[in-house]
Amino acid sequence: LPRSARAGLAKGSTCLDLLHPSLDEEKKKHKKKWLVQSPNSYFMDVKCPGCYKITTVFSHAQTVVLCVGCSTVLCQPTGGKARLTEGCSFRRKQH
Repeated sequence: LPRSARAGLAKGSTCLDLLHPSLDEEKKKHKKKWLVQSPNSYFMDVKCPGCYKITTVFSHAQTVVLCVGCSTVLCQPTGGKARLTEGCSFRRKQH
């Protein structure tokens, strides 16, 4: 940078575009520190691999979710997001 451009920068600072951060940079931050705050959680439609019925499940479900038709376990809770059972397909719901 020319000397005139460096005069406004503090020593050791970098040139970052704060109004247009990349998606990778935004996802690394806490949800409240994003440029536009939004939750990490969402609802999804989960299709049972056995009977093909669709059940709505919260992404961070804290209980075991069973299929309404055949009582198969669809997802198990973990510390954060719920873990889908192998073979289950899902689609994220739109708001």
